[in-house]
Amino acid sequence: MVDVADKLGYFQAITGLEDADLCTEILQAHGWDLELAISSFTSSSSSSSSRVDGDHNREPFTEFEDAPSRAIEFDDGRAFRPPGIAWKIITLPVSIVSGSLGLASSAIGFGFWVAGGALSYSLAMLGFGSGRGGSETESSSSSSSAAGEAMEFIALFDRDYGRNPLKPGFVSEGFMDALQLSRSQFKLLFVYLHSPDHPDTPPFCQRTLCNEGVVAFLNENFVAWGGSIRSSEGFKMSNSFKASRFPFCAVVMPAANHRIALLQQVEGPTTPEEMIAILQRVVEDSSTVLVTARVEAEERRTNLRLREEQDAAYRAALEADQAREQQRQEDQERIEREAAEAERKRKEEEEARERAEREAAEREAARVRMRQEKALALGDEPEKGPDVTQVLVRFPNGERKGRRFESNTKIQTLYDYVDSLGVLETEEYSLITNFPRTVYGRDKESMSLKDAGLHPQASLFIEIN
Repeated sequence: MVDVADKLGYFQAITGLEDADLCTEILQAHGWDLELAISSFTSSSSSSSSRVDGDHNREPFTEFEDAPSRAIEFDDGRAFRPPGIAWKIITLPVSIVSGSLGLASSAIGFGFWVAGGALSYSLAMLGFGSGRGGSETESSSSSSSAAGEAMEFIALFDRDYGRNPLKPGFVSEGFMDALQLSRSQFKLLFVYLHSPDHPDTPPFCQRTLCNEGVVAFLNENFVAWGGSIRSSEGFKMSNSFKASRFPFCAVVMPAANHRIALLQQVEGPTTPEEMIAILQRVVEDSSTVLVTARVEAEERRTNLRLREEQDAAYRAALEADQAREQQRQEDQERIEREAAEAERKRKEEEEARERAEREAAEREAARVRMRQEKALALGDEPEKGPDVTQVLVRFPNGERKGRRFESNTKIQTLYDYVDSLGVLETEEYSLITNFPRTVYGRDKESMSLKDAGLHPQASLFIEIN
């Protein structure tokens, strides 16, 4: 919740009331709704109206402070005295302030150009919430309305004086937006208040405002804004300037606390030469302010750029350190993963080797048992006789083995005999005779030696399948 002292101080700054007790009573009467209290105060103050040019009621939103030697004070205590110009500090209408620059509520200050930089604030920036939910929408609507009036003035000006190709480059924005634009471009704001019914208006617009020299000088050195006193914003600005004669022109620049500095005003008919001379003098007298503001703005931009570059360099260095640290961690994790993977593979290979050795030993033991069993199954070798077959077996390595078998012995027994010798490392082989070539494969194991034609003797060799 915003402190009541802040609201009280802001209300005093907006209204200009110095009596703190009176301000407190007004705020309390409006439930400390700051925007509602300001609106009520400014509305009530509009009852004391005056006439403009004999035809229009004046809204007394303004305070004039004639200050030929008035110094503008800054937040840091410094002061700037305008060079050779009798400045007037003018308080702008709250309705114009609140509807400008897209702020959610009334602006406290437009800011200084001179030596202090821009000082722009809003209620939202100070922590004040909108007193009414629709204030932001109303401000946006007011800003759009002001821009619409500006564009309507330009259209009417072009219609009445468009046959002259030379015209001031009036901006199609509201007064506050034009003021903001002049500040951002480090230029003064040229204000023209248009009174369509005044007899001096047409010749002034044709001969002076649309003069080639005047137009060139205005467009080069100023931001130009125009408004008709028939429009809402133009009428209120005529009250602010207390315009008493038309045509009316003024040169202003932003001041502080919702005010502007009136550097020069030109009332009544003016020749192009007089207008150029006046504007030249204002530009020359204000050049120190504008140059100082531009230099300081450039210094601020330079300092900001340097800070951004330093921040960018710091972030880059930090990111590089973080990247190196991340890379180091990733490398360390990769090394640890590789070491763990190597250890896992080593263990797997060791286990596989042990398993293979164990299986080989088991297979060898099984083969030994099988040879022993088959050798026992052969029985004793028979003595020579008519029913005994002599078998000679030649192995692939050139080794020969022979034995006698009963002629009715099955070929299966020959395979058992070869297996029992342990010469071969495989059981995938066949017994073959050369002449004629005959294969005694496993499909003939049930045949007897005699039936197979191997009696009384046979010479067989082994062919690995």
